[in-house]
Formats: sequence, C-alpha cells, structure tokens
Amino acid sequence: MENIKVEFGVFGGSGFYSFLENMKEIKVDIPYGPPSDLVSIGEYKGRYVAFLPRHGKNHQYPPHKIPYRANLWAFKELGVRRIIAPTAVGSLQSDYKVGDFVVTDQFVDFTSGRECTFYDGPITTHISMAEPYCPELANIAIEALEKQGVRYHKSGTLVVIDGPRFSTKAESIFFTKNGFHIINMTQYPEVVLARELEMCYSNISVITDYDVGIVAEGNVEPVTQEMVIKKFNENIDTLKEVLKYMIEHTPTERHCKCGEALKDARVGD
Repeated sequence: MENIKVEFGVFGGSGFYSFLENMKEIKVDIPYGPPSDLVSIGEYKGRYVAFLPRHGKNHQYPPHKIPYRANLWAFKELGVRRIIAPTAVGSLQSDYKVGDFVVTDQFVDFTSGRECTFYDGPITTHISMAEPYCPELANIAIEALEKQGVRYHKSGTLVVIDGPRFSTKAESIFFTKNGFHIINMTQYPEVVLARELEMCYSNISVITDYDVGIVAEGNVEPVTQEMVIKKFNENIDTLKEVLKYMIEHTPTERHCKCGEALKDARVGD
C-alpha cells in the first residue's frame, strides 16, 4: 500500500468500515507513542480512507486518556488532509432534539490536563481557532444530511468536558444558560491538533440524549452510557451514508484556509 494516496481520515468504530473495499490494517510508527489502535485503510469510489477507532477497538481508552496526538500524527504520516469525525453528543437546548444531527461549528473547552499541542517549543506557535471547523467540509456534510432527509442543525456550539463522568445538574444548567448547544468529551483537543497539522476537520454529531434531562420535555432520565450507545447505533446507517457522500463529493483540491494554519503563526519565523 506504499503507493496509494490516503485522502481522508475518519475516527469511528468498526461499524463504519463496511462500505470500504480492499481493507488492510497497518501499524504506523510515530513519535508520540502508539495511537488508539491499528489504522485500517480502505477504498471507496477510487478514494482511499484511513479509519481509526478513537477509543480503541475494545473501547479501552476513556476520553481523558485517548492518545490524541498519536492519533492525529498517524493520519498525517499517511498523507491525510481531511478528517471526518462523527461523535455522540448530549443536548443542552430543547430545540436540539434526540436523534438530530449537528454540523458543529464552534467548541468551548472545559477540559484540563490534556496534551493539546504539538508545539511545546523551542519555536512558539499560536494558531488561530476563531473558526475551528473546515467550512468546505461543513457545507458538504450539510448537503449529505439534506439528501438523507433527517433532522439536522447547520451549526452548533459544543462544550467539551473531561469525563469520564457525566455532568451534574448544576453543571448542565450552567452550560445551557451560557447558550451552548451540545456536550461531548472528545472534541478537544482533537480538532485543535488537526488544525495544527493543517488538516481540514469536520464533526458530525448525533444527539443521543438530553444530558441530565433539564431541557427535555416530560420526565426524562439523566444520560447513561447504555442510552448513548443505543441511540448512536440507531443512526449509524445514516452516518455511513453521510460519510460516503462526503468522500465521493469532496473536491480533490482544497478551497479553504485550513492548509495555511501555520502561516504567520510562529514567533521568530
């Protein structure tokens, strides 16, 4: 597989792989320790895609222990320039309903202690994160969701918490009152590391729950892991169709500024 050009990287479980052809698992040697698992590379419509289970095949990495830097570097080593990253999220607003899809456009970081940059010196690097998600990929994701005929939101602010525990009611109310739309444990620092490596990044979220139930109509139990997995699996076929559409319809050449993230970002360059 030395001569192939891997265009896309996807973070997702084994359920996403079924539509790819000529699948092979490879080990990628990188300077940040091993990634979450072996990388699977396959082909769809003549374009090569690298898949990596974010939590590992056996879900052995909790959110705060995921080797984010190793995962992103593995994709970069393979030549990936665009990343599609489906995730499960909780809703913090009543109009963001369970079963809806969200094309995330902003995040707020409430994590701590995660290794969140490739640039620890000696060259100081300050990348812009004003618009953290690739607008070109976002538009293609919206097209894909529109064709699927599902409820979706063209934008949403995602607050990222450390986990592995879920929120208290007080925390959830705080996030809701601040206007955040959805909540998750893995978007940071994944999206930031992708930008540092000048890769495009798109997050398509599936709302699996109402967090602690504050914004739900009626008597709804607080989120459980069983609830998240059940609802996410109910939507996996739609997610696969979205992925296929994005892989097939994304232009070969990029028309965004994600590949210029390091331009004028380094002090002393």
